[in-house]
Amino acid sequence: MVAVMIQGTGSNVGKSLLVAGLCRAARRRGIAVAPFKPQNMSNNAAVTADGGEIGRAQALQARACGLEPATDMNPVLLKPETDRGAQVILQGRAIARAEARDYQGLKPRLLAGVLESFARLSAAHDMVIVEGAGSPAEVNLRPRDIANMGFARAAGVPVVLAGDIDRGGVIAQIVGTQAVIDPADAAMIRGFLINKFRGDPRLFDDGYDLIRARTGWPGFGMVPWFPGAHRLPAEDAVDLRGGGSSGLHVVCLTLSRIANFDDLDPLAAEPGVRLTMLGPGRAIPGDADLVILPGTKSTLGDLAFLRDQGWDIDLAAHRRRGGHVLGICGGYQMLGRVIDDPSGADGVAGQVPGLGLLDVTTVMAPEKRVIRATGTAMGRTVTGYEIHMGRTAGPDCARPFAMIPGPDGAISPDGRVMGSYLHGLFSDDAFRAAFLARMGAPSRPGYEAGVDAVLDDLADHLEAHLDVAALLAVAR
Repeated sequence: MVAVMIQGTGSNVGKSLLVAGLCRAARRRGIAVAPFKPQNMSNNAAVTADGGEIGRAQALQARACGLEPATDMNPVLLKPETDRGAQVILQGRAIARAEARDYQGLKPRLLAGVLESFARLSAAHDMVIVEGAGSPAEVNLRPRDIANMGFARAAGVPVVLAGDIDRGGVIAQIVGTQAVIDPADAAMIRGFLINKFRGDPRLFDDGYDLIRARTGWPGFGMVPWFPGAHRLPAEDAVDLRGGGSSGLHVVCLTLSRIANFDDLDPLAAEPGVRLTMLGPGRAIPGDADLVILPGTKSTLGDLAFLRDQGWDIDLAAHRRRGGHVLGICGGYQMLGRVIDDPSGADGVAGQVPGLGLLDVTTVMAPEKRVIRATGTAMGRTVTGYEIHMGRTAGPDCARPFAMIPGPDGAISPDGRVMGSYLHGLFSDDAFRAAFLARMGAPSRPGYEAGVDAVLDDLADHLEAHLDVAALLAVAR
């Protein structure tokens, strides 16, 4: 087994990006490398070729390695449905819904699956680069931990600790981590790195030396802020961002359980599009050309959230002004007349009125549809994936949004309200161009090629500022 694990001093310190860049750097060295994250918590999921689910960050890391995403790369995925509960995905398949307290009881079973997946991945590749979750300093979670030191100790994987200087207090982050974790856990750490530095790095020389002196750990370098990060798919909802300052005004409603929000990344990259990620407490702007209701992990919960913001009233006004509306997955279900959940698959059993902008009805069911899809829409090839519970039918389905190969989605008689179950649809240059042309906006091709170019830039960035050779040698 040849592996190294990047753990962080906290959430959102840049672990996912670091692993993606290191994977690309290792691949360019001729190493058959694969990414691995024992446990991920995200509603941004990717679909593997065999119909499993993993975190989209691991799908991006797989791309950096030149690999197809596989469920073994992220054996445990937690998809939050409420503030205290989540759907538990093990090796690509949903196995339970668990409250936070109940989840601890699943850990022995999950750890066995994690180690099984890691063993398969290790056997098939020269090197595995592992991403931790949260922070090992959360010592209250150390018993039964499978995401950080619990995994590292069980699998015998050495650790490099990443600190985030952009949020401040990076000396305390790293030195403090060593101070609070178990000495046997600390012994797994082979060194540290500093991420997201802005300004003259020489100004932190004394701080860097202090960390080395206090911890006894070697430093692998200091990574300046990577300006291309915004052009790669974000994993966490805290990273949601808009794009552009002029052009077609697209407004996406930032739902409380928003899912697969990287659907919007290709639009954000378009120079002719101004994308607004509209947060709670803000009205839908009167100059919006297109309002998007995105995917959600809790359709009924986010429909109530939407109404609490008054967005239902804003949408009706937007519609009267002649504006366009697009619902994706859960957002599509909300656009219908009724959502019927007879078994409580999405919440409390019963019927809830939808927004009534499409003449369709959705019936929820416990069975989840998880599939990659290819078809046509607006006369162009479109590819993507479906992850949803429920089936939708009604008169407006006679005008499907796409054929993949059967009919998908619905369009209103005047063509201004559209719904589809297809995630990832805007990644196809030809379809995106046709869709934007219908809205009167130009399009620039090359989105997918641009993602690969940014991964190369990221690897170059790490090579310039880290001792990548020494860091990868930790795995050996």
